[in-house]
Amino acid sequence: MTAPLFDDLKPQPERLYGRQRGHPLRARQQRLLDEALPRITFKAFDNPLQGFSRSVSGLFLEVGFGGGEHALDQSERHPDIGYIASEVFENGICSLLSRIMPEGEEMTAAPPENLRLWSDDARLLIKDLPDQCLDRAYLMFPDPWPKARHAKRRFVHPENIRQLARLLKKGAQWRIASDHPVYQEWVTEVMQAQPYFELASLTKTRPEGWSPTRYEAKAFREGRQPFYWTFIRRP
Repeated sequence: MTAPLFDDLKPQPERLYGRQRGHPLRARQQRLLDEALPRITFKAFDNPLQGFSRSVSGLFLEVGFGGGEHALDQSERHPDIGYIASEVFENGICSLLSRIMPEGEEMTAAPPENLRLWSDDARLLIKDLPDQCLDRAYLMFPDPWPKARHAKRRFVHPENIRQLARLLKKGAQWRIASDHPVYQEWVTEVMQAQPYFELASLTKTRPEGWSPTRYEAKAFREGRQPFYWTFIRRP
Protein backbone atom coordinates (compact mmCIF):
# COMPACT_ATOMS: atom_id res chain seq x y z
CA MET A 1 0.00 0.00 0.00
CA THR A 2 1.34 3.44 -0.87
CA ALA A 3 1.36 5.75 2.14
CA PRO A 4 -1.55 8.20 1.72
CA LEU A 5 -0.98 11.91 2.15
CA PHE A 6 -3.10 13.01 5.06
CA ASP A 7 -4.79 15.92 3.29
CA ASP A 8 -5.02 14.21 -0.10
CA LEU A 9 -7.43 11.44 0.84
CA LYS A 10 -10.81 11.64 -0.86
CA PRO A 11 -13.55 13.28 1.25
CA GLN A 12 -15.86 10.90 3.03
CA PRO A 13 -19.32 10.38 1.52
CA GLU A 14 -22.16 11.90 3.48
CA ARG A 15 -24.23 8.73 3.26
CA LEU A 16 -23.66 5.97 5.78
CA TYR A 17 -22.38 2.71 4.32
CA GLY A 18 -22.56 -0.72 5.88
CA ARG A 19 -25.36 -2.91 7.15
CA GLN A 20 -27.97 -1.47 9.47
CA ARG A 21 -29.91 -4.72 9.83
CA GLY A 22 -28.91 -8.37 9.56
CA HIS A 23 -31.33 -11.24 10.15
CA PRO A 24 -34.99 -10.31 10.76
CA LEU A 25 -35.67 -8.98 14.23
CA ARG A 26 -37.57 -11.11 16.70
CA ALA A 27 -40.46 -9.66 18.69
CA ARG A 28 -38.27 -9.09 21.77
CA GLN A 29 -35.66 -7.27 19.67
CA GLN A 30 -38.28 -5.02 18.10
CA ARG A 31 -39.61 -4.13 21.55
CA LEU A 32 -36.10 -3.23 22.64
CA LEU A 33 -35.72 -0.85 19.69
CA ASP A 34 -39.20 0.64 20.06
CA GLU A 35 -39.43 0.88 23.85
CA ALA A 36 -36.00 0.65 25.46
CA LEU A 37 -33.74 2.43 22.98
CA PRO A 38 -35.49 5.83 23.20
CA ARG A 39 -34.99 5.86 26.97
CA ILE A 40 -31.26 5.21 26.77
CA THR A 41 -30.49 7.40 23.74
CA PHE A 42 -27.97 10.17 24.35
CA LYS A 43 -29.49 13.64 23.96
CA ALA A 44 -27.42 16.18 25.95
CA PHE A 45 -25.28 17.78 23.25
CA ASP A 46 -24.75 21.22 24.84
CA ASN A 47 -23.61 19.79 28.18
CA PRO A 48 -22.86 16.10 27.61
CA LEU A 49 -21.97 15.43 31.25
CA GLN A 50 -25.64 16.05 32.05
CA GLY A 51 -26.81 13.34 29.66
CA PHE A 52 -26.75 10.60 32.29
CA SER A 53 -28.90 9.68 35.27
CA ARG A 54 -26.06 10.16 37.73
CA SER A 55 -23.32 12.72 38.17
CA VAL A 56 -20.25 11.82 36.09
CA SER A 57 -16.76 13.31 36.10
CA GLY A 58 -15.75 12.58 32.52
CA LEU A 59 -16.88 11.34 29.13
CA PHE A 60 -15.87 8.34 26.98
CA LEU A 61 -17.06 7.66 23.41
CA GLU A 62 -17.03 4.34 21.57
CA VAL A 63 -17.57 4.43 17.80
CA GLY A 64 -19.15 1.21 16.52
CA PHE A 65 -19.76 -0.93 19.60
CA GLY A 66 -20.65 -4.10 17.67
CA GLY A 67 -22.33 -6.50 20.10
CA GLY A 68 -21.86 -4.13 23.03
CA GLU A 69 -19.76 -6.33 25.31
CA HIS A 70 -16.82 -3.88 25.23
CA ALA A 71 -19.02 -0.84 25.89
CA LEU A 72 -20.82 -2.50 28.77
CA ASP A 73 -17.63 -3.76 30.38
CA GLN A 74 -15.84 -0.42 30.07
CA SER A 75 -18.82 1.49 31.44
CA GLU A 76 -18.92 -0.87 34.42
CA ARG A 77 -15.17 -0.50 34.98
CA HIS A 78 -15.56 3.28 35.06
CA PRO A 79 -18.80 4.00 36.97
CA ASP A 80 -17.88 7.66 37.46
CA ILE A 81 -17.55 8.22 33.69
CA GLY A 82 -20.37 8.93 31.26
CA TYR A 83 -20.08 6.42 28.40
CA ILE A 84 -21.61 7.09 24.97
CA ALA A 85 -21.72 3.97 22.78
CA SER A 86 -22.50 4.46 19.08
CA GLU A 87 -23.72 1.78 16.67
CA VAL A 88 -26.09 1.69 13.67
CA PHE A 89 -26.39 -2.08 13.22
CA GLU A 90 -29.76 -2.91 14.75
CA ASN A 91 -28.89 -6.47 15.69
CA GLY A 92 -25.85 -5.21 17.60
CA ILE A 93 -27.93 -2.56 19.36
CA CYS A 94 -30.42 -5.24 20.36
CA SER A 95 -27.58 -7.42 21.63
CA LEU A 96 -26.47 -4.70 24.05
CA LEU A 97 -30.01 -3.74 25.05
CA SER A 98 -30.85 -7.36 25.80
CA ARG A 99 -27.97 -7.45 28.29
CA ILE A 100 -29.20 -4.46 30.26
CA MET A 101 -33.00 -4.60 29.91
CA PRO A 102 -34.80 -7.55 31.56
CA GLU A 103 -37.35 -9.25 29.32
CA GLY A 104 -40.82 -7.87 29.89
CA GLU A 105 -39.44 -4.61 31.33
CA GLU A 106 -38.42 -2.88 28.12
CA MET A 107 -40.65 0.10 28.96
CA THR A 108 -39.91 0.31 32.67
CA ALA A 109 -36.40 -0.94 33.51
CA ALA A 110 -33.97 1.84 34.34
CA PRO A 111 -30.96 1.95 31.99
CA PRO A 112 -27.45 1.92 33.47
CA GLU A 113 -26.85 5.28 35.07
CA ASN A 114 -23.64 6.08 33.18
CA LEU A 115 -24.30 4.45 29.78
CA ARG A 116 -26.10 6.01 26.82
CA LEU A 117 -26.45 4.86 23.21
CA TRP A 118 -26.39 6.61 19.85
CA SER A 119 -28.01 4.63 17.03
CA ASP A 120 -27.36 7.00 14.12
CA ASP A 121 -24.21 7.84 12.16
CA ALA A 122 -21.45 8.48 14.71
CA ARG A 123 -20.18 11.37 12.60
CA LEU A 124 -23.37 13.33 13.33
CA LEU A 125 -22.85 12.87 17.06
CA ILE A 126 -19.19 13.83 16.83
CA LYS A 127 -19.95 17.02 14.93
CA ASP A 128 -22.48 18.13 17.55
CA LEU A 129 -20.41 17.55 20.67
CA PRO A 130 -18.55 20.54 22.17
CA ASP A 131 -14.82 21.07 22.02
CA GLN A 132 -12.57 19.15 24.42
CA CYS A 133 -15.42 17.24 26.06
CA LEU A 134 -13.99 13.72 25.72
CA ASP A 135 -11.59 12.01 28.09
CA ARG A 136 -11.23 8.92 25.90
CA ALA A 137 -12.37 7.50 22.56
CA TYR A 138 -12.54 3.91 21.31
CA LEU A 139 -12.57 2.40 17.82
CA MET A 140 -12.64 -1.35 18.33
CA PHE A 141 -12.37 -3.68 15.31
CA PRO A 142 -14.06 -1.36 12.80
CA ASP A 143 -15.22 -2.42 9.36
CA PRO A 144 -11.93 -2.44 7.38
CA TRP A 145 -13.44 -1.67 3.97
CA PRO A 146 -10.45 -3.55 2.51
CA LYS A 147 -10.90 -2.60 -1.15
CA ALA A 148 -8.80 0.41 -2.13
CA ARG A 149 -11.73 2.19 -3.80
CA HIS A 150 -13.60 2.08 -0.47
CA ALA A 151 -10.78 3.62 1.58
CA LYS A 152 -12.72 6.86 2.00
CA ARG A 153 -15.36 4.95 3.98
CA ARG A 154 -12.91 3.94 6.73
CA PHE A 155 -13.41 5.71 10.02
CA VAL A 156 -9.70 6.47 10.33
CA HIS A 157 -9.91 9.33 7.88
CA PRO A 158 -8.65 12.94 8.05
CA GLU A 159 -12.12 14.41 8.62
CA ASN A 160 -12.85 12.11 11.55
CA ILE A 161 -9.36 12.48 12.98
CA ARG A 162 -9.74 16.26 12.99
CA GLN A 163 -13.12 16.01 14.70
CA LEU A 164 -11.83 13.65 17.38
CA ALA A 165 -8.84 15.94 17.90
CA ARG A 166 -11.31 18.75 18.51
CA LEU A 167 -13.29 16.71 21.02
CA LEU A 168 -10.52 14.97 22.97
CA LYS A 169 -8.86 16.83 25.81
CA LYS A 170 -5.11 17.33 25.67
CA GLY A 171 -3.46 14.12 26.83
CA ALA A 172 -6.63 12.05 26.33
CA GLN A 173 -6.44 8.56 24.84
CA TRP A 174 -7.78 7.26 21.57
CA ARG A 175 -7.73 3.45 21.57
CA ILE A 176 -7.93 1.55 18.28
CA ALA A 177 -7.95 -2.21 17.67
CA SER A 178 -8.05 -4.09 14.37
CA ASP A 179 -7.36 -7.62 13.19
CA HIS A 180 -7.41 -6.86 9.44
CA PRO A 181 -3.98 -6.45 7.74
CA VAL A 182 -5.24 -3.79 5.33
CA TYR A 183 -6.69 -1.71 8.14
CA GLN A 184 -3.63 -2.23 10.33
CA GLU A 185 -1.41 -0.85 7.58
CA TRP A 186 -3.88 1.95 6.93
CA VAL A 187 -3.99 3.07 10.59
CA THR A 188 -0.20 3.02 10.77
CA GLU A 189 0.28 5.11 7.64
CA VAL A 190 -2.54 7.60 8.10
CA MET A 191 -1.82 8.22 11.77
CA GLN A 192 1.87 8.76 11.04
CA ALA A 193 0.89 11.54 8.63
CA GLN A 194 -1.46 13.48 10.94
CA PRO A 195 -0.39 16.20 13.43
CA TYR A 196 -2.92 15.77 16.24
CA PHE A 197 -2.07 12.48 17.97
CA GLU A 198 1.14 10.78 19.00
CA LEU A 199 1.54 7.03 19.30
CA ALA A 200 1.83 5.96 22.93
CA SER A 201 1.85 2.21 22.32
CA LEU A 202 1.28 -0.47 19.71
CA THR A 203 1.08 -4.07 20.85
CA LYS A 204 -0.15 -7.44 19.63
CA THR A 205 -1.31 -8.39 23.12
CA ARG A 206 -4.46 -6.80 24.52
CA PRO A 207 -3.23 -4.26 27.11
CA GLU A 208 -4.29 -4.38 30.73
CA GLY A 209 -7.55 -2.51 31.26
CA TRP A 210 -8.83 -3.20 27.74
CA SER A 211 -12.01 -5.25 27.43
CA PRO A 212 -12.36 -8.32 25.18
CA THR A 213 -14.81 -8.33 22.29
CA ARG A 214 -16.48 -11.00 20.18
CA TYR A 215 -14.60 -9.72 17.14
CA GLU A 216 -11.28 -10.22 18.88
CA ALA A 217 -12.29 -13.77 19.79
CA LYS A 218 -13.35 -14.41 16.20
CA ALA A 219 -10.01 -13.10 14.93
CA PHE A 220 -8.10 -15.55 17.12
CA ARG A 221 -10.35 -18.43 16.07
CA GLU A 222 -9.72 -17.64 12.41
CA GLY A 223 -5.98 -17.15 12.81
CA ARG A 224 -5.75 -13.35 12.54
CA GLN A 225 -3.51 -11.25 14.80
CA PRO A 226 -5.11 -8.13 16.32
CA PHE A 227 -3.13 -4.92 16.75
CA TYR A 228 -3.89 -2.59 19.68
CA TRP A 229 -2.95 1.10 19.40
CA THR A 230 -3.07 3.81 22.03
CA PHE A 231 -2.82 7.35 20.68
CA ILE A 232 -2.54 10.46 22.87
CA ARG A 233 -3.96 13.87 21.95
CA ARG A 234 -1.04 16.21 21.59
CA PRO A 235 -0.95 19.47 23.62
